[in-house]
Amino acid sequence: MELKIFDVLNQRINERVQDLNGSLCDGVAKDYADYKGMCGVIKGLRTAQFELNDLLRKIKDDDDE
Repeated sequence: MELKIFDVLNQRINERVQDLNGSLCDGVAKDYADYKGMCGVIKGLRTAQFELNDLLRKIKDDDDE
């Protein structure tokens, strides 16, 4: 199975999280609600990344058997 798409998606998630982290560090959030929203997006992206990596591990394990 071609797994490159997982790597590309993982990289895109990392880039988006880094962009959001940079924005938070630069004080881009207009108010606390905006800050919380940005943190929620980061949390969601990290959760998706965890699920993606878990799925990838399962696929690789199945391929090894």
